[in-house]
Amino acid sequence: MNRISSGKQGELIAQKYLQQAGFSIIATNWRCEFAEVDIIALNKDEIVFFEVRSKSTKDFGTPAESITRRKRQKLICAAEQYLSENPEAPADWRIDFIGVEFLGSSHQLEHIPYAVTRDD
Repeated sequence: MNRISSGKQGELIAQKYLQQAGFSIIATNWRCEFAEVDIIALNKDEIVFFEVRSKSTKDFGTPAESITRRKRQKLICAAEQYLSENPEAPADWRIDFIGVEFLGSSHQLEHIPYAVTRDD
């Protein structure tokens, strides 16, 4: 599986997981000048921005370890821009991480709520 196909497959797995967990997906692959947000979803009265990372090899650490400080800052800027462009969105928001590791014919998913904070 190449990098692009594992990334798309990981995002589809994440979307299915979120829907089963009760999230309502608002947007996927939302872009702005700062970054792309993989998934934007609503959970009760909170908007959640998701960074999804997929890996098909154990080389170079886990998916969660691949998020740099610069990427975290870009995600915060993107979330703030989305909220300014969508004033009807809930005031409460957070940035979560979903990592999908492909293990042969199966996969393992890790969801980290509040993975990125405004202090990052």
